[in-house]
Amino acid sequence: MVVPLLDLNTQNQAHSDALKLAFERVVGSSQFILGHEVASFEKSVAQRLGAEHAIGVSSGTDALLLALMALEIGPGDEVLCPSYTFFATAGCIARLGAIPVFIDVHTDSFNLDVADAAPKITPKTKAILPVHLYGQSADMGAIIELAQEHRLKVVEDCAQSMGARWKDDEAGTFGDFGIYSFFPTKNLGGFGDGGMLVTNNADLAEKARVLRVHGSKPKYYHKLLGGNFRLDALQASLLAVKLGSLNRFLELRRANAAYYIESFKSKLGQHLTLILPSEMEHCWHTWNQFTIRVVDGKRDALRDHLKQNEIASEIYYPLSLHQQECFQDLPTMPCPVSEQLAQECLSLPIYPELSREMQDEVVVAVTDFL
Repeated sequence: MVVPLLDLNTQNQAHSDALKLAFERVVGSSQFILGHEVASFEKSVAQRLGAEHAIGVSSGTDALLLALMALEIGPGDEVLCPSYTFFATAGCIARLGAIPVFIDVHTDSFNLDVADAAPKITPKTKAILPVHLYGQSADMGAIIELAQEHRLKVVEDCAQSMGARWKDDEAGTFGDFGIYSFFPTKNLGGFGDGGMLVTNNADLAEKARVLRVHGSKPKYYHKLLGGNFRLDALQASLLAVKLGSLNRFLELRRANAAYYIESFKSKLGQHLTLILPSEMEHCWHTWNQFTIRVVDGKRDALRDHLKQNEIASEIYYPLSLHQQECFQDLPTMPCPVSEQLAQECLSLPIYPELSREMQDEVVVAVTDFL
């Protein structure tokens, strides 16, 4: 049985009629940039997340960049960020002339280790950028405490974790900004690139909106140096259709994760080669990825075995950020756990439409290999 890593067609076809109506409505209006569709979607997202303000932008990467610009992060500033994550987290810091200071992560949650962050703070440190990786919130209690102690700005990277919670609150609503991605593979997947940033600070929200349109307010009068970070009206209208199904998508992901964990434990028990992911205390995991750890150097062989059995898998971060060539001019910042995870982690299919039969195929293939 072929098991893909993701099945966007099945998910989007289920919303086909509503998506077509939204498309026709926007085309008929001929208002393609910002406007009512974007404003309406922003309002819905803010309500869903419990945030005061939401600003739709062109991608999750641009949301990160815009948040840092609004917080006036610039040349020579240091920003703490995890080494084990997608490139955009550190890339946006560096694009502004600031310095990414790489922090190691926990082996169990894959998220930023505050104990490693604290000693790396200097007088130049201006912000901390935790990533809620693979669908699970970082320890926002410890992160906010550290940020307040050192007067640091906080930007939460929720690109993979829309809907995740820390205790009773949504990830992305604790810091100065939370950012989200609507890349097609995300919890709320769009039809191309798109992103969002949220904040509870009215002044920051207004600044971000101005920076989103080249720093212009009113039109053609530029007080700030911004960029073109606008979310298309068509993208917003299509995403709004799927937003109402987000909770169902997340519950299906959680059910799939629970089935995997139960199945693997039933067949393998506490296997020394396979380490299963888990939901941390105080967290409500959204399982954007189901990422196992394969120790003893067998990860790549397992990936090849799955491929031979027509089962897709993914090694998302085979090289930690502090090891990337473009950052080799930075001071040495050892992150041994990040390096270890880069050699061990393998993500298995967990999308909402994944069937139990497909999951059984995955479990059998993995256990046969081990």
